[in-house]
Formats: sequence, structure tokens, C-alpha cells
Amino acid sequence: MTESERHQALTRARVLDGAVELADEVGIEALTIRRLAAALGTKPMTIYHHVPSKDAIVDGMVEAVFAQIARPPEDEEWKSAIRQRCISAREVLTRHPWAAPLMESRTSPGPENLGHHEAVLACLRRGGLSWEWTAHAYAVLDAFVYGFAFQESTLPAGGGDGFAEVAQDIAAAFDPEAFPTLVDFTVNHVFKPGYDFGDSFAFGLDLILDALEGAAIQERGSDGA
Repeated sequence: MTESERHQALTRARVLDGAVELADEVGIEALTIRRLAAALGTKPMTIYHHVPSKDAIVDGMVEAVFAQIARPPEDEEWKSAIRQRCISAREVLTRHPWAAPLMESRTSPGPENLGHHEAVLACLRRGGLSWEWTAHAYAVLDAFVYGFAFQESTLPAGGGDGFAEVAQDIAAAFDPEAFPTLVDFTVNHVFKPGYDFGDSFAFGLDLILDALEGAAIQERGSDGA
């Protein structure tokens, strides 16, 4: 394929898809226009025919991630709907570990970003939360989801089935006299078959949602007093 044919075949969507794939592989810090162009089989200047700057590429990448996250279903009870959205967000951010720090940082949010925020806010309001509690709820939910996804991405073996085996090697260096509780926790919980750090996600999410539901009920009671 000639350079002219590659230029014609390249599209904005292909550039952004390639950028997401490359960031998944090497991280956002290592994503450069030159490296992206090489991955797409083109030249750096050709990229700029489709996306004007690296900031615009990152904006588009964040849009692509938001597009993958399920919005809260409008026909379901609010707590269940928000729960589905948070579970989806964690799954998507696990696939794209570079994305969490960027999700709320864009100064030119696109329609997927804005549409997602609109849907979550509307769902929380449907649950009977005041504007103040809606703001608290959104902030706390995303801090938990983004933070959990980031923490998972930094764990040895990804925190999954291989985590206990890796943890066993790490824990071998622990001094049981200096760190007795840490050693007990590791031996009596982390080393048990089936341990998965990710199981704490549903536990924490339900704690938050139950507390928000209680706050909504209390607010409705106060309004009616």
C-alpha cells in the first residue's frame, strides 16, 4: 500500500482505536504521536490530518472509554441501575488501566462523556436524593470505582487467581514478630484457595449504595415532617 493509499484508509476512528490499543499495551505516558503512527503504519504528520493534536487524541480516547461503560438503565430501580453502571465502569477501566486518572480531567468533554454524566445524575435524582446528596453520591461512587480499578491494576498478577501465589513469595520475607497481624491476615485469608481481591468491589459498592438509599429515605422523611 502506498503512503497515499494509507492516508486515504486512515480515519479519525482508526487513529483513536489505535491510540486506545497502544495505551492499553504501553500506558498513556509512553503514547507518542510517533509511536502511534508507527503502530498504524503511517507517518506522524498523517495523524494530524485526522486529529489535530495529542490533547484531541486523548479527548477522543476518553470518549471511547465512556462509550464502553453502560449507562444506568432508565427502566430499573435506581440503586440496581447505578450498581450495574458501576460494575460496568470497573470492568471497562480494568481493560484500560490508563484511563481512570483521565476520566474527569477533560476540559472539552464530548457527547459520550456528557451523556454518561447526565444519565448518572438523572438516576441518582430518581432515587430521591437532593442536589447536595447527589453531588456527594456521584463523587464517592466514582472515587470508589476509579480508585478500586487503579488499585487492581497495580496489584501483582492483577489481583486475580495468581495473586495468592505471588503474595506467598512476597510474604516469605515478612518478620512474624514485627508484623504479626499482617502475617496472620496473609496466611489465614489471602493464602486461602479462591481468594480474589476483586471480591471486595461488590462488598464496598453495596455499602455505599445502602448508605445512599438510607440517606434518601431519611431526606424524604425530613421533607414530610
